Amino acid sequence: MMDPDVSVLLDAAAWRGLLQSQVQVELSERYNRQTEVALERHIEEMWTERVSKESWLFNGAKFRLHSFQLASPTSPSSSSVSPQHSRCTLLSHAPVSDGAEEQESKLDNRQRVTAPNKSVNQTENVDGVTQQTASTPRQASSTCDCRASKDKNTDDQEATALLTLRLGLTCYKDYLGTNWSCRVAELRRRGEEEFGDPLALLAQPLGVGGVLCTGDGQVVLIRRSQKVAEAGGLLDIPGGHPEPKVVCERLGQAVSEEQVSVAALQQRPDAVVAELFSSVCAEIRDEVNVPLSFLGEPILMGVALNHTSAGRPSAEFYVSCSLTSDEVKKLYWEGGAEAQESTDIVFISRTELLQLDRSSTLWSELCPSAKGAVLLYQSVKPDAERNPSKRSDA
Repeated sequence: MMDPDVSVLLDAAAWRGLLQSQVQVELSERYNRQTEVALERHIEEMWTERVSKESWLFNGAKFRLHSFQLASPTSPSSSSVSPQHSRCTLLSHAPVSDGAEEQESKLDNRQRVTAPNKSVNQTENVDGVTQQTASTPRQASSTCDCRASKDKNTDDQEATALLTLRLGLTCYKDYLGTNWSCRVAELRRRGEEEFGDPLALLAQPLGVGGVLCTGDGQVVLIRRSQKVAEAGGLLDIPGGHPEPKVVCERLGQAVSEEQVSVAALQQRPDAVVAELFSSVCAEIRDEVNVPLSFLGEPILMGVALNHTSAGRPSAEFYVSCSLTSDEVKKLYWEGGAEAQESTDIVFISRTELLQLDRSSTLWSELCPSAKGAVLLYQSVKPDAERNPSKRSDA
């Protein structure tokens, strides 16, 4: 199923999704956005103009998805990391084309994202490890418990990791000034010509989204307020993004958004993974008003691409909820921390979600991030019966 708004960068169908213990990150300043004087001036001008009209906008640090490395299903113990182009299998419904995802600007700057989409050279190393840049759609998966952000020893992670995400740092101001710039096509062309990567000059912040399924088999959708920055009035899944500053605070570092550094985060990459998984549950809590104690451990289905914001990436999770749909609805209408971002809650059954496609009336009501999550859910089927051997290392 092709849709110009969205495609899949990677999915974890081979493992029915990935757990926190099966994901690791590599942080480096090499994975930051490339800069140059004229572009930085353009970003500042765009930011000044936006803030003058929308004074609530907040410039926070974000993780930048540069590339990833996915172990082959036939060689699950492989977890070596390569800093350059990496590759993974592309789903039949995921177009390999230049594109982007549309994301909302939240008051706390938590946003859902989808990654850029571009065809790249695909190679598989002798260890059976699939590698690819964030500009290329591919597959991967991971699961984790939002409530149990246990610190895992790096050696343990390396022994079990199936997916490695290569991350740098960026910020919301850079996102608006690059991914949402009227010059984005030129920036992609220059990135390709000057750096061999069409995304080199783009912010590409990584977001998160959650397919939340209730105890009675209903999936939660929320209708976005007309007052949010993008996709107003459309149906979405709960989501936002992991926060680098939160990681620093959890590590006892009192820093401002501007002081967050790759060097500080490199000391505890496991804490970054924990934030990636826990942030989706925090978004569900804040947007749907469901306490964390009722949520199961998140399962990473993959990364989707939103082609309305130059290919911004979003990690999409499956999260089970022990409450019924009626109980969730009651909590939603009581209002959560981010209740102002949506105006209604809608439920769709698992069966309906699996059958949803572009011919469905509901499809046209979904924003790009929700479409990406649906595609991943249909491919990964994270709540289907699993083969225990697939999770033996989790």
